[in-house]
Amino acid sequence: MRGAGSASPSPSDTVTSASPSPAKSSASPSPAKASAAPRKSATAPRKTTAPARSSTGFAAWPVPAADRAVAATIEVTGTYDGRLGRFHGSGALGSDGQDEDQGPLFELADGATLQNVVLGAPAADGVHCLGSCTLRNVWWEDVGEDAATFKGTSASAAYLVQGGGARHADDKVFQHNGAGTVTISGFQVADFGKLYRSCGNCDTQYERHVVISDVRVTGPGTAVAGINANYGDTAALSGVTITGDSGRDIDVCDRFEGNDSGAEPTRTGSGPDGTYCRYRVSDITYR
Repeated sequence: MRGAGSASPSPSDTVTSASPSPAKSSASPSPAKASAAPRKSATAPRKTTAPARSSTGFAAWPVPAADRAVAATIEVTGTYDGRLGRFHGSGALGSDGQDEDQGPLFELADGATLQNVVLGAPAADGVHCLGSCTLRNVWWEDVGEDAATFKGTSASAAYLVQGGGARHADDKVFQHNGAGTVTISGFQVADFGKLYRSCGNCDTQYERHVVISDVRVTGPGTAVAGINANYGDTAALSGVTITGDSGRDIDVCDRFEGNDSGAEPTRTGSGPDGTYCRYRVSDITYR
């Protein structure tokens, strides 16, 4: 879905400093960067109103408060509050394809938080987290290459996705290239490939973990989680509700044999096994 209409005043950007944790990761080359310095808008609301809750308990998809084109990656340290404005790529970031070398709309430093943001189309490579990060109430209307990529190199890196949702992901929603643990809660996804994927063929591989709880999955889709058992990855799932999948074609947890050669990883199994894919049949509800 592409933002339309005349350019509205851009939402105020709130950036506060945060003490970085030790883990750091170098970023992939990206287009020219834009500083996330505070910007003021006389018409921007002083407070952000949380999206209304639907009868299912999940937040309703927000109606963006404003529309902003992003021609250069916005670098974030501390907290960036988009006040539910829509951000979409333009210029070098104006692609919605599957090019792995695209730059992100937002690049988060270790310890940074991105909240109350709607990513419109085109969304380029979404959000990159260079270390631990929090994505709170972030929405992707039309996922480009990936919604978010987690790139920290420390085993203690913690990436939290809290609330929000994503639609129309040709492949992955959350791509875990670095080390550490991704936690996804209160999230909703529809029309997607994989909600979470531990990188199957990155040049540098790590042991990775994901915790997925209280999420709503709407088909069509391929898998909720994909992990590399040979590297010791784990996926713990609970409170997963799957709709629009009467044939149960969406795999809950797929296991792969990953590699660092760039070859396509081999799928070795699917379903709960108590070691790598950690969940019970009762943790998944079909509607």
